[in-house]
Amino acid sequence: MLGIAVIFGLIALAGRGWLESESFPYQHQASLWESCTKFNGDPDWTCISLMDYAWGRAAAATFLVGYIILVICFALAIIAFAIDTLRFNFVRGIGGLLFVAAVFSIMALVIYPVKFTSEIVMEGVNMFSWAYGFAWTTTIMEIGLGFFFCCLPNYEDEILGNIKPTYFYTSP
Repeated sequence: MLGIAVIFGLIALAGRGWLESESFPYQHQASLWESCTKFNGDPDWTCISLMDYAWGRAAAATFLVGYIILVICFALAIIAFAIDTLRFNFVRGIGGLLFVAAVFSIMALVIYPVKFTSEIVMEGVNMFSWAYGFAWTTTIMEIGLGFFFCCLPNYEDEILGNIKPTYFYTSP
């Protein structure tokens, strides 16, 4: 699941579908990094960098920091589950880091739409699209996996088979 979250985060970082508009004759497409417009009859997109805005740099930086922490958690999880002595001693720390990554991602996912819609001129019907959805999916997975990694050590004996099973059936 952590690997899938890393892949979804990469898709969100690279995707050009954070915001899309298909209203005729105006078309708008935006990513985390730039906003592009195309008018009817014009074959070329006119793009502006969102890195020229302080909020654009803030949204990109916070999502990127959250993604880097997610990748670090992925590497730490592989190391923790590969070495028997680290297996359950390391896992709560990974869960805590995943919550920190989720906080950074949520900050970016709130900054981006609020400031984008207030500072970028848009016409027609606009929607936050697939890449923005991948970013939210990554964030939700970070939160869920944070709980999973924090609760996993509580069930260490059950997972490793160190507890004798309890049977509730008694013979007559």
